[in-house]
Amino acid sequence: MKQFSWYGNSDFGKSSVLFKFKMDVSVCIVSLNSIKQLRKCLESLDAGIKPLTYEVIVIDNHSRDGTQVELKKNFKNVCLLTNFHNQGYTSEINKAMKIGTGKYKLILNPDSRLLPGSIYKLVCFIKKIKKVGIVGPLVLNKDGSFQNSCRRGIARPFSVFSYFLGLSKLYPQNKTFTGYQLNHLDIKDTSEVSGVSGSCMLIDQEVIEDIGYFDENYFAYQEDSDFCYRAIKSGWKVYYYPKSVVIHEGGNGGSNSVPFKSIFEWHRSYIIYYFKHFSKDYGIFFNAFYFLIMLGKLILSEIYFMIRR
Repeated sequence: MKQFSWYGNSDFGKSSVLFKFKMDVSVCIVSLNSIKQLRKCLESLDAGIKPLTYEVIVIDNHSRDGTQVELKKNFKNVCLLTNFHNQGYTSEINKAMKIGTGKYKLILNPDSRLLPGSIYKLVCFIKKIKKVGIVGPLVLNKDGSFQNSCRRGIARPFSVFSYFLGLSKLYPQNKTFTGYQLNHLDIKDTSEVSGVSGSCMLIDQEVIEDIGYFDENYFAYQEDSDFCYRAIKSGWKVYYYPKSVVIHEGGNGGSNSVPFKSIFEWHRSYIIYYFKHFSKDYGIFFNAFYFLIMLGKLILSEIYFMIRR
């Protein structure tokens, strides 16, 4: 059964093998009921990327807010693939990357906006330092505050629990508790990190050829952390580069249009990540404890959402 329809200037499936590096940057976006944010995102691309050449690939997960009509009417340069149902994030961002012909793949959320020169600066940086395969910008919330999740350490259990319990906020300069979101680092300092946010992430195609694409066992969430961790284990470096600035609004469309599913997949992603990378370092009793903690947090989060709703 056909799962999608295709609209754009290229044929679906004609990716890097045939048209390798036709562009400098392939902008890869997965959308779901986020046309208001996506419109602003697309309008910011020129200022953020030029003078580099770029293409835009949008995979739409069966939005009901007029996304397809808007893109076909007002953004004719966008290559649009429309799914007939919501197929999640990870498999679809992989589709976009496979379609893309750019040397660099820009993973971008539809509710992100590029500030002038932001991606050009990332590309210049990634070219400059040997073995840097992934780089992310300084990400701001809509109100101009710093978005802590844009740079990350390794999500080992103690770091994750410190984050969940708010200890990293209570003691932002104590490295014992800030291992996940690296609160102790100055946001103005360029830093080698263990992960950057998929809200805006630039990836060298050579990394993909080395380690493959995002792990599709993740429906959504933590696929970016998993990818960065795999890249580091393969010898690549991941950097946070604050001279490049992007705004990530959040809170509209996308996962927020399917909240119960999103809460479930968010917790599930942490479980997948832990058991994939770290469970062998801990005993069976701690593994069971970790699973039960995450399951309990999932149940409480779903109940809390239902009450608030």
